[in-house]
Amino acid sequence: MKNTEQLVAQSLLQIKAIKLNPANPFTWASGWKSPIYCDNRKTLSYPEVRKLIYESFAERITKLYPEAEIIAGVATGAIAHGVLAAEKMGKPFIYVRSAPKSHGLTNQVEGEYHAGAKVVVIEDLVSTGGSSLNAVEALRDAGCEVLGMLAIFTYGFPTAAGNFAKAGVRLDTLSDYSTMIALAAEQGYVHPDELDALREWRESPSTWRQ
Repeated sequence: MKNTEQLVAQSLLQIKAIKLNPANPFTWASGWKSPIYCDNRKTLSYPEVRKLIYESFAERITKLYPEAEIIAGVATGAIAHGVLAAEKMGKPFIYVRSAPKSHGLTNQVEGEYHAGAKVVVIEDLVSTGGSSLNAVEALRDAGCEVLGMLAIFTYGFPTAAGNFAKAGVRLDTLSDYSTMIALAAEQGYVHPDELDALREWRESPSTWRQ
């Protein structure tokens, strides 16, 4: 029987939220060449997959952070997942913009919260951790206590681990790159000979095939 990490990875591969192509890499907005492209927004179009994700989030939060008062989603990719998890748990929900609004109340954190509120942050995807930790900083600046972050998927970059450790933020994920590529090879999504390239990319994504 597969565990949550394997079930989520399998679901992402099946619905093509994750695409693997080491022979013809994708180009990210950063300019990096990558053998993988991940679009977790696709999960919202598949009821069984999105249910697996929000129920897994709710279960993890209940286990890891029973004192959580509010669920926060990182805009825009994690808003829907965060709302669904908060609804499952019967918790309030807020979300964090990438930057303060340029008009009106100029909010970066949207929704009702109070100083000292214990918050768990939901993210859809973690790469280097920059945008995710920007959301954590905004919540801390707003007076919230961030207990930790949960994401659907992480590439597991060493630089991300360092960034989260430096910021003092615990990161837990429903699935990860190592679990995914092992499953992808086992189920024929990639050829076993391509595993070395996939592992090399994860260790140094900024220089891979540059």
